[in-house]
Amino acid sequence: MDVVMTGNNIWVLTASVLVFIMQAGFACCEAGFARSKNATNIWLKNFCDFSIGAIVFYLIGFGFMYGDDFGGIIGINGFLNPFDQDLQVWAGLDGSLDPHIYLLFQTMFCATTATIISGAVAERFEFKSYLIVIIVMTGFVYPVVGHWVWGGGWLSQLGFADFAGSGVVHACGGVAALLGSVMVGARIGKYVDGKSHAIPGHNIPMGILGGFLLWVGWYGFNPGSELAFDNVTMYTTITTTLAGSGGTLAALFTSWIAFKKPDPTMAVNGALGGLVAICTGVAQVSYIGALIIGAVAGILVVGSIWFLDHKLHVDDPTGCISIHGACGIWGMLSTGFLSTETGLFYGFGGAQLGFQVIGALSIVGFTALCAWIIFLVLKKTIGIRVPRETELEGLDTHEHNMSAYVI
Repeated sequence: MDVVMTGNNIWVLTASVLVFIMQAGFACCEAGFARSKNATNIWLKNFCDFSIGAIVFYLIGFGFMYGDDFGGIIGINGFLNPFDQDLQVWAGLDGSLDPHIYLLFQTMFCATTATIISGAVAERFEFKSYLIVIIVMTGFVYPVVGHWVWGGGWLSQLGFADFAGSGVVHACGGVAALLGSVMVGARIGKYVDGKSHAIPGHNIPMGILGGFLLWVGWYGFNPGSELAFDNVTMYTTITTTLAGSGGTLAALFTSWIAFKKPDPTMAVNGALGGLVAICTGVAQVSYIGALIIGAVAGILVVGSIWFLDHKLHVDDPTGCISIHGACGIWGMLSTGFLSTETGLFYGFGGAQLGFQVIGALSIVGFTALCAWIIFLVLKKTIGIRVPRETELEGLDTHEHNMSAYVI
């Protein structure tokens, strides 16, 4: 290996580890913002997201995503053992990155997509059914969307841009989370007589710690997506930072104005929304553009969470539908406006924005259809909702025969 390839491998391996830390961040956020009687169940789900997802993506998903293109829709080879096959993706690396490190990094993204669903269905979803959802999401749904954008598929051929996955990862996961929450229904006591009733989380500091861990992971998520250690890698560290910071402050002050108190959970969710939104244009927008994208995402998070809860009565204990779904869509569209290379606001016309709209509609539509089928089939067969007694007493005791906390 030459010096450049060695440096790239060390960096992308490091970035992969940082993205892996996001699994712990998701678990902290979800468990902290939920009730203590379900904390063990939540942590186990997040642990299984990665463990199952890594195997399924290696055996099946990678081939669908990065196998040689068929009609711009799907990969057709690279299954079971992609390293033994002469894939175009390996030729594309051209000695710049080891294939094993490439697969590792892509596996982290795949597992992240599945994890997003967990938060929206927390405290009432059957564990065995959730494991099947992971398999389908990591083995087929995410890889197909990923092929369209990163595997040489039709959206990349069209000109759609998504550098680090506002659409491929976050909107995909967020839309699936929305369908899951709607299909499984709200938690007992959440909506009474047409009104929303707050169900407080049991450990807000744990949830905020999760926000910190996720932000740390984003320094692997976005800079790592360059798949090399170069000037773009350095640049994206700052756009990532500014978007997350802008999202934090925008959500903090929006919640302060709207609810008369500065809401810590909204501040954390605003940061995460800003980090989600910047993923698409992180290498193409200016520093001010990144700040704007993050600030809009922070406001969007607060408004979306309130609207889903109070108007649509969609029960999302962690706000992940808004963070990943709504802000993921905004992230895709924002590049059409604010890219310094192709954006409307920089005098390049509306072509890029048009590509981004088409991409957003396609990703949302395909994911929604697949998620609806997954949850409907499970609901009609083995079931997706735990019994009433289990939900009231807690999933930890009934599903796992243990408690998170011993008094």
